[in-house]
Amino acid sequence: MLSRRIFLGTLLTCYFAVLTWLIAPEAIAIGGKLPTIGQPAPAFTLPTNIGNGSVSLSDWRGKWVVLYFYPKDFTAGCTLEARRFQQDLPKYLDKNTQIIGISADSVDSHAEFCDSEDLKFPLLADTTGAVSKAYGSWMGFVSVRHSFIIDPDGILRESFVKVNPAIHSTEVLARINELQAATSRSSQIM
Repeated sequence: MLSRRIFLGTLLTCYFAVLTWLIAPEAIAIGGKLPTIGQPAPAFTLPTNIGNGSVSLSDWRGKWVVLYFYPKDFTAGCTLEARRFQQDLPKYLDKNTQIIGISADSVDSHAEFCDSEDLKFPLLADTTGAVSKAYGSWMGFVSVRHSFIIDPDGILRESFVKVNPAIHSTEVLARINELQAATSRSSQIM
């Protein structure tokens, strides 16, 4: 009797959790309040496994930036997502776009992950979750799988909260193409 009650309670809780996730407005996503599209992206500086040891969002002014948050190095979904971004990296570079990954893992973990997957873009260590929180992408002790497109002026142009790691890079690249085409058209009109 007790196990049946626990099972039904768990089933009902899962049902409401999934229902809430499906109908939740995009401004409030799992992980917190997302920054506003059309506004400056939250600034940050975080340690990284490459270069001089830290990266700031302002370092990429003049480039498009894909900022993607992910839960953990070496996990199946995160590895797949990173591989897809790496696979498409030449296409992003042709579009003047920098890929940046952020998780709560350490710089050492990121270095090992980049080495094992031959990743050629920076992974940033948000060990306190401060940047993940600023982007509405923090859940307890891990970053939630969200992505953001930031334009060359540092303005947030798109957010992705329901991410499928297998096809996400393709979706992001398609959206960058749309945003850049729209920017090109508006600059030709002026």
